[in-house]
Amino acid sequence: MIRIADGWKDYAVLATGDGYKLERWGEHLLLRPDPQVIWHAQRDLFSYPGLAAVYRRSEKGGGAWEYKKQLPQSWNVGYKDLTFKVMPMGFKHTGLFPEQAVNWEATGALVRRAAARGRRVKVLNLFAYTGGASVALAKAGAEVTHVDAAKGMVERAGENARLSGIQSGIRYIVDDCKKFVARELRRGNTYDAVVMDPPSYGRGPGGEMWKIESELFPFVKLCMQLMSDAPLFFLINSYTTGLQPTVLSNILTLCADRKCRVEAYEVGLPTQENIPLPCGAGGMCIYE
Repeated sequence: MIRIADGWKDYAVLATGDGYKLERWGEHLLLRPDPQVIWHAQRDLFSYPGLAAVYRRSEKGGGAWEYKKQLPQSWNVGYKDLTFKVMPMGFKHTGLFPEQAVNWEATGALVRRAAARGRRVKVLNLFAYTGGASVALAKAGAEVTHVDAAKGMVERAGENARLSGIQSGIRYIVDDCKKFVARELRRGNTYDAVVMDPPSYGRGPGGEMWKIESELFPFVKLCMQLMSDAPLFFLINSYTTGLQPTVLSNILTLCADRKCRVEAYEVGLPTQENIPLPCGAGGMCIYE
């Protein structure tokens, strides 16, 4: 099953093919590589009218942006009542993953239902990047602890929160996620919900290594110990190639220490070619 983030007005996938996707971010058109796009383009994407920038990979690894017209250093895009800063960054990124709107909607609905019952939901967001989930959950009424090892990304998360009118409700932590979770367990702190978006590979601020194939299962099991006596949900996002939704479902099923409903799915985006663009996988334990 694929869940499509079809609620965007400031973002759209215009065309795809030959390893690239052509996107509209507000008024600006960007062409970026996408490893899932193994079919041929229906037209020449590199000569698309109005194209502002292309991210070209290097044969030596990495890559760089090639600008075809002048762009602002950054600009804002909106999703419903949320606002995010986007900009061309290293390794083809813009600072936002639009397909995650499907998870913002699902988890936000759970938080709002809990709030309607008088609960203030505490959420731990790990590998939290520029805070899309943190902002969406805080806007829904949650109290969010946002943890990421990259100081610059945490600062961007604060900017996104302020752009969305959020002045409080998010605690920002620059730390290695594994070390932070271990400390929270020693402190006896708990959370009603956990969100994590673990990288395939990564390094913490002290050089700590992360490899998802060996680290994810024990880390999820550890994080399950942080769940409160009245948990709400546990969400895993993954962009690791080959890590299917069923893998996430199995991990959650085996790690959950109490009864929950497990859902696993692809996440994706609609395109103007009338085909869905797959963008990763999600798995969620729901305790309601």
